[in-house]
Amino acid sequence: MKVNYPIFLFLFIAFQSFSQMEMGEFKLRNAVVVAQQDKPEDRYSLEINVLQLLASNGIRTKASLNVVKQGGSPLVLASDSVQSLILQEGIDTYMLISVRGYDKRFKPSETILPMEDELNAGHLFPLFRDDVTSVTFSVTFYRGNRPVHYELIKTGNVGSREAVLKKFLKKLEKRMQQSWL
Repeated sequence: MKVNYPIFLFLFIAFQSFSQMEMGEFKLRNAVVVAQQDKPEDRYSLEINVLQLLASNGIRTKASLNVVKQGGSPLVLASDSVQSLILQEGIDTYMLISVRGYDKRFKPSETILPMEDELNAGHLFPLFRDDVTSVTFSVTFYRGNRPVHYELIKTGNVGSREAVLKKFLKKLEKRMQQSWL
């Protein structure tokens, strides 16, 4: 059996880098929090609550709401000039949070989009909808426009928008304490 070594080597390196993203070698020290929500009130609530949680754990934070003008495109965050300004403030990590879906078991994505593509992607799911029992969030961290960590966080037994936020923050803090600090 003939083995094609360049292809094998490429697949091995790709698998190693993706598995390291999930293995928890990630340390969070600072972050620009980007809630990818279409509704402004959902985006504001999610970003502010996550900012408070991160800051209470000693992580330097900044809200994307302070960078992107109201109604402006979040693609501004991927521009070199904005990233260099944010880097001057001592922040090199971008935390993108979006709702992945409802009431299903979602598996982690096998491919993580570059930051610009992820910022450009449409996110149609609100924080809460009637008749759903669980909401799954995807949390992706980027440094230098490259993904460095990715996780799914599922909140169960939700009955209101406030319950979704409360359960998400509780699980986010637990995950942060276990593997991000």
